[in-house]
Amino acid sequence: MSRVDAAAIRAAFRERGFIADEAFGTALQLALALEKPLLIEGPAGVGKTESAKVLADVLHTRLIRLQCYEGLDAMSALYEWNYPRQMLHARLTETDGSSLEQREAQIFSERFLLKRPLLEAITEERSPVLLVDEVDRADEAFEAFLLEMLAEWQVTIPELGTIRARHKPSVILTSNRTRELSDALRRRCLFVWLPYPSLEQEIDILHARVPGLSERLALQIARLMHALRGLSLQKAPGVAESLDWALALMSLHRDHLDAKTLEQTIGCVLKVHEDRAVLDAHRDAVAPILSDTSSRTEPGGYGLETDFGFGSVSAPRG
Repeated sequence: MSRVDAAAIRAAFRERGFIADEAFGTALQLALALEKPLLIEGPAGVGKTESAKVLADVLHTRLIRLQCYEGLDAMSALYEWNYPRQMLHARLTETDGSSLEQREAQIFSERFLLKRPLLEAITEERSPVLLVDEVDRADEAFEAFLLEMLAEWQVTIPELGTIRARHKPSVILTSNRTRELSDALRRRCLFVWLPYPSLEQEIDILHARVPGLSERLALQIARLMHALRGLSLQKAPGVAESLDWALALMSLHRDHLDAKTLEQTIGCVLKVHEDRAVLDAHRDAVAPILSDTSSRTEPGGYGLETDFGFGSVSAPRG
C-alpha cells in the first residue's frame, strides 16, 4: 500500500464510507511511504479515530488501539504479569523438584506475560495499524516514553530482555488539543488537520454511511449542522452526530426536517443542556433550513426527491 497514491487511498476510503479530501489522502500516502507516524488533530467527532480503523481495513491488517487517559503510564501501555496464574503455577510446582532458578524462569516467561497495546504492536507477525488515541489526554511523562518508543521500536523487559519490533507498525496519533503536545513529538510525526467537513463533503458522508437517505433530508441535516457549528456551543456536534441524527430520522420515517421534528430529535445532536438555550436564542438562524410542509411517508419507506406534482412521495423499502 505504500506505493499507492493519494487518489487510490481516497477511493479505498470512500468505498468504506469515509470521505477523505486530497490533503488527508496525501498525508496518509506519505505516512505509509516514509514509515512515519501521522498526527491527526481536529475537533471532536470529525473522524480521526475512524480514519485509523478504515486504514487498517484498507491495508487488510489488524488495528491495535491504545486509548490514552490521564495517569496512563508506560507499564499499562506495554505489559503486565499475570500474577494469579504465576501464583497458581508456583504452588503447583512447589514439590516437583525444580530449583528456585528454574521455577523463577518458568514464572517469568512469555506464557505469563499479558501484552498491552504497544507490546502487541511490535510483536505482531504482520505490520499492524497502531492507533494512539487522544494522546493529548496522557501526561508529559508518558509522551516522553512514547517518543522514545516511536524512535527505537524496541522495549526492554527485565525478566525477558530486549524485544525488537518484527515489523514497524503504521502509526496514527489523534489529538483534540486539550493540551499542547511537545515539539519533539510533533517533529517525530507527519501532521494533518482534520476539520469539520464542508457542506458538500458532509452530504457525501451522509449518503455513503446512511444508504437510502433522501437528498432533501441529507441537505437539511448538513445545513443545520453547519449552522449549529457556527453558534457558541459548549459541545459543537461532529460528523458522528450527523450520522446518528440521520439514522434516527430514518427510523422515525421522516423524509424532511421541520420545527417539530427538530424539537423531538435534537438530543441526537446537542448533548449539553445549556446548548439547547443557545439554539432557542438563535431559532431565526435555523428557521430557513426547516420545512414546515408536512409530508407523508409510509412505514418503512424513504422520501423521494420528486413529487411529480402531487406532493411528497415515499417508496417502500426493498
